[in-house]
Amino acid sequence: MRTRISGRLSELGETEATIDVGAFDYAVYVPDFVQKQLRGHEGEEISLRTIEYLEGNPQKGRMTPRLIGFTSDAEREFFELVCSVDGVGVKKTLKAMVRPVRDVAEAIVERDADRLTLLPGIGPAVADRIIAKLHRKMTPFALMVGVESAGDGAESVGDLASQALQALVGLGHSTSDARSKLEAILGTGASFSSVEDVLREVYRQQRGED
Repeated sequence: MRTRISGRLSELGETEATIDVGAFDYAVYVPDFVQKQLRGHEGEEISLRTIEYLEGNPQKGRMTPRLIGFTSDAEREFFELVCSVDGVGVKKTLKAMVRPVRDVAEAIVERDADRLTLLPGIGPAVADRIIAKLHRKMTPFALMVGVESAGDGAESVGDLASQALQALVGLGHSTSDARSKLEAILGTGASFSSVEDVLREVYRQQRGED
């Protein structure tokens, strides 16, 4: 099973990215929230975490392997959890995920079925099932900081952001305040090698504001 693909993003459509890997071109389905992150990166080297599944009619023996791509492990885990809900599955999740992971996770945590029904293909009954099965599992995703990219450093940036967010909350900051501070420094494109570096920069900027 292929869990990651790295190569040059040669084309980006509404639902599919084409990635050149050596002598081969791979078509990778991407949810809308991933497609938006990839815009403007055509021609660049990227790395996506992937889910592999079979599409087709098993009774006729026509099964085609497909890949779905994500910019982080957290996005992939979130997608798999939503797919696990009865009556949802891969195709419906692909169609529905037009909002960032954090937004959808917040709606699930808050048991806001009305917000979920704004997603394409998600009716009231499906929204209720998603909430019933996943609301206790969504808090980490609702805390995600949206600063990841599909480049080689995406995993480290995403991990550092999540760890730094937890650290700031543990130090007494509200979740919204911690998220705002992290987005302010990580959104500048600066690179950090550790959570400690991130926290030092947060407090350096805070001292400058006081």
